[in-house]
Amino acid sequence: MSAPAGRPPVLIGCSHGTDDHDGRAAVRSILADAVALRPDLDVREAFVDVQTPAVADVVTEVVGTGGEAVVVPLLLSVGFHVSVDITRAVDLPGARSAAPLGPDTSLVEILADRLDEAGLTAQDSLVLAAAGSRDPAAAAAVQAVAQELATLLGRHVGPPDERGPGLVVGYGAGALPRVPDAVQLARGTDDRRVVVASYLLAPGYFYDRVLEAGADVVSAPLAPDKRLAHLALRRYAESLS
Repeated sequence: MSAPAGRPPVLIGCSHGTDDHDGRAAVRSILADAVALRPDLDVREAFVDVQTPAVADVVTEVVGTGGEAVVVPLLLSVGFHVSVDITRAVDLPGARSAAPLGPDTSLVEILADRLDEAGLTAQDSLVLAAAGSRDPAAAAAVQAVAQELATLLGRHVGPPDERGPGLVVGYGAGALPRVPDAVQLARGTDDRRVVVASYLLAPGYFYDRVLEAGADVVSAPLAPDKRLAHLALRRYAESLS
């Protein structure tokens, strides 16, 4: 795939889509930051659900006018939307897909910062809350993030035991345990305070469910954060190399 001279492929940032106003603004901030970092790029927004324009329509428009397109999934792991929706959308000459944002060390660093902002202490039990997917690769990606976050924070992955409060993974859908069950597992028999690390890109449906899951503290989602734009641009570049 090679763009016309002086004209790099269009970067199409594709997110899930949400009815939540703050969620829309948070995702849009990633693309705004990408434009600020790479003003030479044509950066466009697309969605797989809820919002328009649909990713297939944006790809078709770009390649139909002689351009080339790279869809960067503004999603935290593989799953149906990446493997099916986006894969179908780029099944055109001149189009391709980059890898999703996660897993990546920069996401772990943002999670750690959000937990620091939320007031996590060494005595608190921790739950990593992800949206979830039936795709085993998605669960593996979340587990990789959980392990890296636990290592960064000096914890083990698992419920509280003689090693300390630990880190438990919970999902909003598609995999087990669900976040409320993970919160109870993390609380343990000694009724520890439970802090949830929201491994979610932006406010919306799943974040609302996390807030209702019974934790004592819930960290903010990942966006807005300029590191996400750097990561999206890195995924774009990787797809061209």
